[in-house]
This record gives sequence, C-alpha cells and structure tokens, in this order.
Amino acid sequence: MSELITGDAVVLGLRSARLPSRALAVCLDLLLAWVIYLALTLALSVATASLDAAAFAAVQVALFLLILVGVPIAVETLTHGRSVGKLAAGLRVVREDGGPIRFRHALVRGAIGVVEIQLLFGLVACTASLVSVRGRRLGDVFGGTLVVRERVPVPKGVSVPPPPAWLAGEFAALDLSRVPDPLWLSVRQYLMRAAQLDPAVSRSLSERLADDVTAWTGAPAPQGMSAAVYLAGVVAERRRREEERSFPPPSGTRAAAGGAAASRLPASSDGPVAPRSARVDSPGHVHASNPVDGSDSASRADGSDHRRGSTDAPSTDHGEGPTTRRGTGFVPPT
Repeated sequence: MSELITGDAVVLGLRSARLPSRALAVCLDLLLAWVIYLALTLALSVATASLDAAAFAAVQVALFLLILVGVPIAVETLTHGRSVGKLAAGLRVVREDGGPIRFRHALVRGAIGVVEIQLLFGLVACTASLVSVRGRRLGDVFGGTLVVRERVPVPKGVSVPPPPAWLAGEFAALDLSRVPDPLWLSVRQYLMRAAQLDPAVSRSLSERLADDVTAWTGAPAPQGMSAAVYLAGVVAERRRREEERSFPPPSGTRAAAGGAAASRLPASSDGPVAPRSARVDSPGHVHASNPVDGSDSASRADGSDHRRGSTDAPSTDHGEGPTTRRGTGFVPPT
C-alpha cells in the first residue's frame, strides 16, 4: 500500500483505499439510497394514482435521477468527498494531488458510477479497482480523483532532526529576520521527510531550499557544508532564538550577579569602599582622590593628614627626603 507522492517529491501521507473497504462503503451508500428511493416511490404512487402510465413513468425516472444520482453528487460536493458509507468505512474522495474535490469531480464520478456500479452490477468497477495500482475505478480515472483512507496510524513525535553537535554557535551571527515563514515551513517539512525521499531528489531539493535561505539572509553557506546540514543548522539556530525570546533569563540572575560582585569589595562601617587613586604633584605633595564622593585628601610637606576619619598620627618631613604616609604604603619618587 504505497503512499501518495506529489510531483515536488512531497509525501502526502495519504494511503489509497483498496477494494474491500470501497465495496463496503458503496454497499452502505446504495442501501441507504435504495431505501429512500423505494419509500418515496410508494408515497408518490399513492399521491399520483390519478396519473396515466406515461406520466407515472416520467415521475419515476425523475425520482431515480434525483435520489440515486443527484443526491450522491450533492453529498460528495458538500462534504468534500465523504458520503455516509465512506464516513462509516473511514474513507474520503480527494483529487489526485490530495486536495478536496469539487462539483465537477463529483459529477463525473456519479455519472459514470451509475453505469459501472448500478447498471452493470459493479462488475466493471471491481475489475478496474483490482487492476489499478491505487484501487481506482473508471469514475476516478475520468474524474481525476482518488479514494484514500483517513483512519491511518500516524507516527507520534515527528519533529525536525537535530543538527550535528559541531554546528553549535556556527550561525549565531546570521540575520534570520528577513526569511519568510512559508520558506521556514518548507524547510521544516523537507527535514522531516528527508529520510523518505530518493537521495537524488533529496539533494536537489535541499540545494534549492538552501539557495532560497541564503538569498534572504545575504550570507552564503560555509564552504564544504552540505545543503541538508546547512538547513538543519539554520533551523536549529532559529529555534534557539525563539526559545530565548519566549523564555528570557529571569531578572534575579542579574541581581544575584551584582550582589556577588558587591560582596567582593572591602567593607567598612559606612558600606563598601571603592579603591582610592593617588596622584603626585611634587615630591612633597600627594593627593589621594576617592571616586565615590570625589573628596581629596592632601599630604603636605609638613606631615599633616586631612583625610576624613583618619586616625593616623602626623608624620614629619626631614628636609628634602621622601615623604612616607603610614597606612597607605605609597612612597612618592624623589
């Protein structure tokens, strides 16, 4: 039972129905149609008892065309290919490309179905369905339709395969904002179905998609990297950026980092104290500036210290010798 593949090598995931399930659906539809037809025939025979035989025959033909031809066509058109029997059997009529049918498809199917199913008792329809690879009868061949199964087990958890580990951070600087969403969808579908495609078809399709992506990003793919690996890496990078936008890092992380940095500063009674910077104007005059409050403390040649809160005793200066400030460990040059 082969899956449907379009001309662009896209697997539709639809499986054509075979003769047993189709025969069950047709029998249910015909049984319901004939019950309605016979009930309306009895009701009209009583209501038109005064008509002659020719008029009664015309009413019968009109009723037959309405119930057994018109109603099935209308039902398949309005429900997009799901009659009562097909709904019970889990089937649906679709176009050859997998799209929903329209009135012209249902009209051709219904008109030819009257001949090959009802007038010829289904012999032609069964023979054509057995011969066809996809189980199509003559109405499907001329109408361009196909009966597919809807109740097919679908594999769960199908997702885009992860890229190689060595691609981590390779496309971090790539601008992906201009790539349109339909192109992303095409790339994702290709990556999910790449293992099911023919190698030559997969390679050509990946190269075409990679060219489209590079045309929007403005940056060519790295040399020596295959198109499939490039697409996998780009999709992984886009997913990483979306996750960062959707789940940003908590604000407490930055606050904790700031608190850890503050705890490494030397503490005093007034709080953390920033380091002081000193400058030398002359061998006997030293300024120490505090970048926190902008205050300057000067040590002059007379040895007096004017720093706020300082408990150091005044130092003495002997002539032209170097001036030494206790507590700072700073010795200005001579």
